[in-house]
Amino acid sequence: MNYREDRAGNRLSVLGFGCMRLPQKGRSIDLEEAEREIMEAYHAGVNYFDTAYIYSGSEAALGEILARNGIREKVNIATKLPQYLVGSRAALEKYFNEQLTRLRTDHIDYYLMHHLTDIAMWEKLKNVGVIPWLNEKKKSGSIRSVGFSYHGNSDGFLKILEDYDWDFCQIQYNYFDECAQAGVIGLKAAAEKGIPVVIMEPLRGGKLVGMLPERAKEIMRQSGHGWTAAEWSFRWLYNQPEVTVVLSGMNSLEMVRENCRVASEAGVGRFTPEDSEVLRRVTEEIRKSDKVGCTGCRYCMPCPKGVDIPGTFRCYNAMFIESPRQGRFQYAQTVGLTKEPAFASQCIGCGKCETHCPQQIPIREKLKEADQALRPLPYKVGIHIARKFMFRKAKNKTGKRKGASA
Repeated sequence: MNYREDRAGNRLSVLGFGCMRLPQKGRSIDLEEAEREIMEAYHAGVNYFDTAYIYSGSEAALGEILARNGIREKVNIATKLPQYLVGSRAALEKYFNEQLTRLRTDHIDYYLMHHLTDIAMWEKLKNVGVIPWLNEKKKSGSIRSVGFSYHGNSDGFLKILEDYDWDFCQIQYNYFDECAQAGVIGLKAAAEKGIPVVIMEPLRGGKLVGMLPERAKEIMRQSGHGWTAAEWSFRWLYNQPEVTVVLSGMNSLEMVRENCRVASEAGVGRFTPEDSEVLRRVTEEIRKSDKVGCTGCRYCMPCPKGVDIPGTFRCYNAMFIESPRQGRFQYAQTVGLTKEPAFASQCIGCGKCETHCPQQIPIREKLKEADQALRPLPYKVGIHIARKFMFRKAKNKTGKRKGASA
């Protein structure tokens, strides 16, 4: 197993075990099978295990397995504060104590603010006192490192990155989504600040394995390496020194063994320019299903009316590469639930974006098309309700604080 260091010099396995997709038996986690897989990974050198409050049964299963095998102190647990449920300082304490109980531990090694999509979510946590609370937990040793996981655009990521002395962060990143969400911009920015980056969705939820076009698979085979589609994805990531840990939601012994083998073989400088060209061609094949030829370069940004143009097109394309449901969900998650809405419908047709687009995309026309497809009436209603819940709560809390200090 290869290892990379965090800010404190701790050695972390480059492969992290993502516990969101532990094997199931009926509606529950198959604890015996999960234990076999986790212990297989542990014996192969994996020392970073990632879970979250809302991964049903995951924290409790991980805690039981680590305790039963006497290896809690030999591994790192990463879990996440459900910030979307937090409205008070008392709630911070409640959820954290519940997580310690589930995980059968007295400390969390890597604690993340879960699923931030906009700096407003971080501001809401600050308004309920999360910074002094985190400082207290770090001082007591019950939290060792503080980070955040992110699902918004790169602009929002950079704002959050600069607003606190983070120990690490977690982003979605893979060869197909190099410019999506925080993307390579966020990866490089974090690395420049010396902040370790944990990668989630290296296989795009399995889609870079199970949904590759036949022609893309053939391009990989013609390389002569004999690598699986998953191995191509991991090797591309391990070649980047800015990447600290790559999470994989492993749910079979075969998957664990293959991923551990790749993590022990791959590294910086072991992925050639010719290999990168293979993935460029693979990406080209996948993008043949795109409705809009947007590369995510962001030359069209910023929009004077706040439209997230590349984010909109990425989600629109996902409707056809993955499924309509996935595209719409991603749109709601990354574009609709930011403090300042970034909907395509906000476009006033000024055309400024089109003068900067290297692909010469008729952006104004495509934004109208995308908005109609991404926000049918049920999604409009759902996003509206979610926004009222998320941002009214933050506003009210801020208002109370200001009133109290007046």
